[in-house]
Amino acid sequence: MLFLKYVLPSASRLNVSLLRRILLWMTAWLIVAVLIIPESSSRAQATGILPAAPGSFSSLVKKAKASVVNISTVKTITGGMGHPFSFGGPSRPDDPLRDFFDRFFGDQMPKDFKQRNLGSGFIIDAKGFILTNNHVVEKADEITVRLADGESHPAKIVGRDPKTDLALIQIETDHELTPLPMGDSDRLEVGDWVVAMGNPFGLDNTVTAGIVSAKYRHIGAGPYENFIQTDASINPGNSGGPLLNTRGEVIGINTVIFSQTGGSIGIGFAIPINMAKEILEQLKTGKVVRGWLGVMIQKITPELKEKLGLKDEKGALVADVTSGAPAENAGIRRGDVIVSFDNKKIEEMKDLPYIVASTPIGKTVPVKVIRKGQERVFEVKIGELKEEKKDLEESKSDAEQRLGMKVEGLTPQLAKDLGLSETEGLVIVQVDSGSPAAEAGLRPGDIVLELDQNLVKNPGDFRKRINRYKEGDTILLLIKRGDSTLYVTLKIEK
Repeated sequence: MLFLKYVLPSASRLNVSLLRRILLWMTAWLIVAVLIIPESSSRAQATGILPAAPGSFSSLVKKAKASVVNISTVKTITGGMGHPFSFGGPSRPDDPLRDFFDRFFGDQMPKDFKQRNLGSGFIIDAKGFILTNNHVVEKADEITVRLADGESHPAKIVGRDPKTDLALIQIETDHELTPLPMGDSDRLEVGDWVVAMGNPFGLDNTVTAGIVSAKYRHIGAGPYENFIQTDASINPGNSGGPLLNTRGEVIGINTVIFSQTGGSIGIGFAIPINMAKEILEQLKTGKVVRGWLGVMIQKITPELKEKLGLKDEKGALVADVTSGAPAENAGIRRGDVIVSFDNKKIEEMKDLPYIVASTPIGKTVPVKVIRKGQERVFEVKIGELKEEKKDLEESKSDAEQRLGMKVEGLTPQLAKDLGLSETEGLVIVQVDSGSPAAEAGLRPGDIVLELDQNLVKNPGDFRKRINRYKEGDTILLLIKRGDSTLYVTLKIEK
């Protein structure tokens, strides 16, 4: 009415037909405003700039909530003082203050203790399989999965892959489980909306939203990286939880954050779901196998580009070829630049390892290289990547638990830290309080020369031989301490 009051006096001088058109236009506009605006505002906050911007993720969250789980683990951590120089006390074995520190601080650290951790995961099928991060469940003595309704179940590890930081666990329950649908992470675009769900800082069922900040990120966390970067808030406890698109499909597994404080600053990283899908069936068997080319590669720098006469810095420069490897058998040499593998372009050096690892073993693929300015193509039959055997980690753990001490191969840096004149040999770097090693008088910095009057070659040799002893056996050690040598006996405990 106020509008008519101020407009009609002027309108009386206008053409009547024009006035009718104006009134009809105003009436139509009001009808549209009444009928459309409330409808659209209740459904979305769409604008001309962001026509697809969602107004709420509530429907998505309601559907996904039942499929996201909380994971709690218990790990046994061996205690002890560790390296003497890491505590901040005397570092030299002959330091006059060492006995003081051993007497008053040696019993402060427990022999071992239980460490509890929290993480997240999500159900992938009705059989109770749950996908999470490897670092959430690695070396866990106990794994407990809590469902969205509060019901808890013990879980077992089915398969782990440390190289991609993925793990598959399983629970048994009569509870009806709802799996989350998996999307296609390759279809993601920078700027797409995403939702992260999980258990940050132990806060159950937390939901955060953001966008895809970048794709194909390499941050030095592992050999096969292809991270999705997002600004959706991810914090400790979110690890292993799903990153969802607006259709409620999993497109990533929340894994790591960049932070100087331990909390989210808007830079989080998720493993693309397509990477998980490629090894999922292998995880169910408990073992992941990968393709092997057998080359050492490096990044092409501007200087190398000029020196090698390359057009650009794309590709992976072969720095070395393993003898007898598929690459050598096919004719690839040091100095070749791999620009294509199995018809997939190698834009940068870090693209090659993941593509090779994902290639089926035994498959013959074309590998295009540039050699002295000329393109050449080699047919390579992919081999199987053999995992490097690590000095028997189980034996190492057993030796630490049975003797209560840890040994390492002596290096110049370690010798310097321990104040030793020797630069090679086998040195004790940790002695647990109250252990057989401590009762025998062994100390960090003691050099082990013999085990039952036989020379000890390296840590692996020491641990293998310790494993041969039975509970109750007594071991005779010859050690060097400063300028003196002495024999020490220890009794094997359970």
